[in-house]
Amino acid sequence: MTILKRNGNLQSQVPRLFDDFFNRDIFNWGLSNYSDTNTTIPAVNIKETADNYEVQVAAPGMTKSDFNVELEGNTLTISSEKQSENEQNQDFRYTTKEFSYQSFSRTFTLQKEVVDTEKIRATYENGLLNLTIPKKEEARKKGPRRIEIS
Repeated sequence: MTILKRNGNLQSQVPRLFDDFFNRDIFNWGLSNYSDTNTTIPAVNIKETADNYEVQVAAPGMTKSDFNVELEGNTLTISSEKQSENEQNQDFRYTTKEFSYQSFSRTFTLQKEVVDTEKIRATYENGLLNLTIPKKEEARKKGPRRIEIS
């Protein structure tokens, strides 16, 4: 990025308008799942059923060993750290060596009186990390009950 001295006239503002427009990713305006370092944070879907909360984390290209899922108190943390190297031929001196490091962490607060933290299950399949967080029996929605009038 070039540092330019700008005057207050319209002529100097027009190039800035075009710089701002063309230096942004048009298709990703308004997305909130980007961190300050321009790395993506996996998107999460959370749905509630009568018996469970189901959490889906979109993380294609990863393996189940890349994830760390921890429960401490009522805080559920899903994180990942992945480091890979793109190495060229080992018989020669490196002229280019690129490192890739990727990490994220998502934290959720669980209501201990609502969920059964001892029965949380996690699976990873087809790019989705799925967590099933069962509700306690007393927190499950029960169907309507007819009350007799005496």
